[in-house]
Amino acid sequence: MVNKVEICGVNTAKLPVLTSSEMKELFLAIIAGDKTAREKLIQGNLRLVLSVIQRFTNRGEYVDDLFQVGCIGLIKAIDNFDLGQNVKFSTYAVPMIIGEIRRYLRDNNPIRVSRSLRDTAYKAIQMREALINKHSREPSLNEIAEELSIPREDIVFAMDAIQEPVSLFEPIYHDGGDPIYVMDQIGDEKNHDLNWLEKISIREALCKLNNREKLILSMRFFEGKTQMEVAKEIGISQAQVSRLEKAALNHMRKYI
Repeated sequence: MVNKVEICGVNTAKLPVLTSSEMKELFLAIIAGDKTAREKLIQGNLRLVLSVIQRFTNRGEYVDDLFQVGCIGLIKAIDNFDLGQNVKFSTYAVPMIIGEIRRYLRDNNPIRVSRSLRDTAYKAIQMREALINKHSREPSLNEIAEELSIPREDIVFAMDAIQEPVSLFEPIYHDGGDPIYVMDQIGDEKNHDLNWLEKISIREALCKLNNREKLILSMRFFEGKTQMEVAKEIGISQAQVSRLEKAALNHMRKYI
């Protein structure tokens, strides 16, 4: 799928490439009212869409769908591009295309996020883009929150909620040899050698107890029951449960 040549009926091997001067002429033609210039700009920048969707091909989405969504981002970029900003079109268009694809992936994510959280996140994203266009720099989170009159914490929570899940098998580095995946960079504190040895020690110490002591400790620490619940279930007093529990724990400490 990554090396697919024809996408959405378009032969990507034959896509045209426009020079900077050609791009400028077409934008000026659009301003002058030439309706065909917009179509030429779209066709001349489809390779840009193709290069962007390569970043998302390992997410199990159909390349054709990503290409169509990327084209929507490209069209939005063309319709909103300002020649007076003295910025390369590709610099402006790539974030727009990426943003459109990410919105599509979020909306089609099996993990559902509430409408209010999504609305807050999208408002923050739109305000961020507006502030970048206005000041030509990345705005701070406080600036976005102030413009929207929304608490900073609410924006952080909303943005976290719409983040796409990352596959454990997503490659994060590749030098021509074996790739390094996300799962290779994640530690598991529950399975350290020390914890493994402690579990063995506890299991062996439990074997030294009698059946009643084993039952009490199992109900108390593995089933989460209170001493009163244990007492009621095995037919003795709560004071007896407390005494047997302490004795069992002291007995186990000799073997741990």
